Amino acid sequence: MTNKSSLLVPSDCALLLIDHQAGLAFAVESTDRQTLLNNTAALAQTAVVFGLPIIASTSATKVYSGPLMPAIQKVIPDVQAIDRRSMNVWEHEPARAAVEGSGRKRLLVSGLLTEACVSFTVLSALAEGYEVYVVGDACGGLTPTSHDLALRRMESAGARMTSWVQVLLELQRDWTRHETYDGARSIVETYGGGYGIGLSYARDMIKPPSPAGSSN
Repeated sequence: MTNKSSLLVPSDCALLLIDHQAGLAFAVESTDRQTLLNNTAALAQTAVVFGLPIIASTSATKVYSGPLMPAIQKVIPDVQAIDRRSMNVWEHEPARAAVEGSGRKRLLVSGLLTEACVSFTVLSALAEGYEVYVVGDACGGLTPTSHDLALRRMESAGARMTSWVQVLLELQRDWTRHETYDGARSIVETYGGGYGIGLSYARDMIKPPSPAGSSN
């Protein structure tokens, strides 16, 4: 059993990606869609770098929503999404079994839409004793208000709210952890906006690139 006041560690966590599909992303109005896609790709890549089990589930791929978005699938090429008919991952036996099969009781959850497939799954997982962290900036809702209300409902039920960059920094915590340093830094530089620019700048100032043609 994990200590609910303790920081996240890779060995405790699994990532659950819910319905990151273009057909659903079209309906997202709670945030910029490209930013949402980038945040989710960053979160998925973070899970890869830190060796977290990743479960991806989709819904209605053939009739409306389409497959897992390519930018996310590219980051997790070995993960095959489990397609469902139900909105709630917990009410689809193969998807639920995949979560349970990870052996992890701390779930990091990202998905579309916040008001439905995300919140239904999170509320069900909480009821089953899981400790759930909702990565709010990697979730999208129909409107800013309905997205916020869904986050608030999940939080009031016991879910913890977080962001993709906090997940990454919490898992890394010490930049001298060499086994994940390069991967974590690369994610921040690629997706971290001004923070990523700052890391790139600091690296170049500390160890400037060699002049063209130099063998040093």
